[in-house]
Amino acid sequence: MDSQLEAELQDLLDKKACEELLMRYSRTLDWLDQEGQAACYWPDAQIDYGFYNGDAEGFIPVVMDTELSAIRRWHLVGGLLIDIDGDLARAESYGFTVSATQAEDGSKQDHLFGGRYLDELHKRNGEWRIASRRYALDFTYQLPHGLDDLAAAGLNLPILQIQKPGHPDYRKL
Repeated sequence: MDSQLEAELQDLLDKKACEELLMRYSRTLDWLDQEGQAACYWPDAQIDYGFYNGDAEGFIPVVMDTELSAIRRWHLVGGLLIDIDGDLARAESYGFTVSATQAEDGSKQDHLFGGRYLDELHKRNGEWRIASRRYALDFTYQLPHGLDDLAAAGLNLPILQIQKPGHPDYRKL
């Protein structure tokens, strides 16, 4: 294989590894997998979410406590653009998050957040992880909680109840 083709192939492999890393970030939040979430970042990564600005080691317990406070959570990352330069990648992606909360009176509400992840990823010893992340919120909406209405209408779809780590449907991928 010529060197140009090898370089293009390596670029594609690195982009795919970075893409899967950014997808794994969302999945580990949804399943409350703290160990998996920590593996998305280098421990010294710098994180700025507004409500938290510091290193990844300190961010993990903060973000996991936030996720645990919701009765349901769902994250989606899309529109990824990734630029690879050796062992450095710059990425921008869009994120949607829906979380459901329950008030003391038992009422439930859904919250929709849309924003962007501005990331720098580093490849160390052959492994890609987030080295720097800044989250920028673009919008948020409060929505009525709809799952109870579906069940009351007779549409009984399976609903995951992920309230703590170790859900029986979670598989390591």
